[in-house]
Amino acid sequence: MRLKGKRVVITAAASGMGKAAVELFTREGATVAAIDINEAGLADLAGSTGDAVIPIVADLSTVEGARSSVATAAERLGGVDVLWAHAGIPGPASVENLDLDEYELAIGLNLTSAVIAAGEVAKHMRAAGGGSLIFTASVSGLVGSMFSPVYSAAKFGVVGLTKSLAQRFAPDGIRVNVICPGPIDTPMLPGFVARSDDKAQAAENERKLLAAIPLGRVGRPSEIAHAGLWLASDDSSYVTGVALPVDGGYLAR
Repeated sequence: MRLKGKRVVITAAASGMGKAAVELFTREGATVAAIDINEAGLADLAGSTGDAVIPIVADLSTVEGARSSVATAAERLGGVDVLWAHAGIPGPASVENLDLDEYELAIGLNLTSAVIAAGEVAKHMRAAGGGSLIFTASVSGLVGSMFSPVYSAAKFGVVGLTKSLAQRFAPDGIRVNVICPGPIDTPMLPGFVARSDDKAQAAENERKLLAAIPLGRVGRPSEIAHAGLWLASDDSSYVTGVALPVDGGYLAR
């Protein structure tokens, strides 16, 4: 078991990649505090994984929700060895006629929640003599996305945060890395692909997306979870400050 005895916090844990990570990490011996706004999804997850999961319902789009949920998780776990800050949404499709409420929600979930979570767990990891901080960004945090400019801007911020904190926290034995998924088969994917009410245009967007992936398919949530497992475990003990694409070759173009 690669995470035996590890105390892990995973945000946006009730579905998609977050859920896959919780399931994998518990199989590898971790106790996981799973944070999400989806109470029913967390209940199902806890029911299938037993005592290894501590469900915590919170709205990570608010400063208070992001801060208090991680603080509660650390208290109930008795400390934190691994944080995977995974929350995010597509956000507005354009900057023309921008709805500032939608903009602030996207920035809050994609970037601010990660900043707050990192700040909350740092003291616990220092007390434990180190730890692994993992963020989720996107390939859109490494190359610009014409369909999701606000999302892309936020995820570029997460990549910059990773590189900054990797240097800042290295003396404390805290490693900081970020996973940059390509298109993954999750409930959120259609929102990224379509970006149009025109079905023909949405279908064309999907065709172009698949054509841009050398492996010719979208990824599976479990494939992101396994990348996270490596970064969370001691197998990556000399890895910090890395933005790791898991994208089927998308960025190899």
